[in-house]
Amino acid sequence: MELFLDILLVVTSVLMVLLVLLHRAKGGGLSSLFGGGVQSSLSGSTVVEKNLDRITIFTSIVWLIAILGIGLEIKLGG
Repeated sequence: MELFLDILLVVTSVLMVLLVLLHRAKGGGLSSLFGGGVQSSLSGSTVVEKNLDRITIFTSIVWLIAILGIGLEIKLGG
């Protein structure tokens, strides 16, 4: 079980980084310092952006569960 949680944590961590980088900048953050604020933003969210948001939220929940599982395993098993 420990190996599964470790692998799950690594996979979801890498996936979270990639998903966050795929998000379009909404302005005002660090992305505007690097030229991201120059883009004109479209009004409203597209279906792709909504699905990307859902996938990111789902991945973050799985990541959090993996963190809690590893923490519980360390507390109870060690």
